[in-house]
Parts: sequence; structure tokens; C-alpha cells
Amino acid sequence: MTIDQMLDNARAQLERIYAFELPEALDGGAILVDIRPQAQRDREGTLPGALVIERNVLEWRLDPTSSARLALAGDHDVAWVVVCSEGFTSSLAAAALQQLGLHRATDLVGGYQALKAAGLLNVAVRAPHFARAADALAAL
Repeated sequence: MTIDQMLDNARAQLERIYAFELPEALDGGAILVDIRPQAQRDREGTLPGALVIERNVLEWRLDPTSSARLALAGDHDVAWVVVCSEGFTSSLAAAALQQLGLHRATDLVGGYQALKAAGLLNVAVRAPHFARAADALAAL
């Protein structure tokens, strides 16, 4: 198997979304996850409101059965939207999440670069999960 075949197989499992569809997905409760490594985020820019989980620990943080899971990973019904720089690594990551039973996991076509081009880099700051986190921090 080639990497192109692996990518095609991964994407065949996903209902990928486009940048213009992300606001509606977030309004519906989806959680945006930025899997880019720190060096890449430093170089390209941040994604305000996104949950940052680097690729090497993604499955452990989002699997509801993992002892290393995040509080947001409460069950297998969470809608995760994975984003990388251009939408390649995120497809493989989202497919891996689907293999864990996270059936609503998907990724963003074109990744961070597509959000930047669409002028939607700040779209996640109004997401319900981000507002709850901001309120919790403000209460400290």
C-alpha cells in the first residue's frame, strides 16, 4: 500500500467538512482540534478557540476509555473536527479516531490554510466548548 492509497482509504471513512461548513458544525457542538506541532503553529499561526492536541497523543486524549483522556472526551458521540496545516495528516488522524469508535470524528478539507484563506481563523472562539472553558477560567 502507498501513502496515497492509505490517505484515500482514510478519507473514504470520513464525512469531511469544508471551511465554510465549520461555523455550523461548531454551533452544533463539534470541537475543533488542532494537531499541528508547536513549531508549525509558531511558524503558521495559532487557531484561537481550537483545542490543541499534538498528533502523537491524540488517541490517548480523545478515547473515552483512556486514563489519559481529556474531560471533553466523555463518550464516543463527541463530534471532533481535526485540523492540520493542509488537510492530509488530519485525515489519517480522524480515521484513527473513527477506528477507536469515535464515529463522529472528521477533518477539515484544506486544514489551517483553508481557514486562513477563508478568513475564518477566529471561528472557534464563539464555539460552545470554548465559551465554557473561558467562563471556567474567568471564575478562578
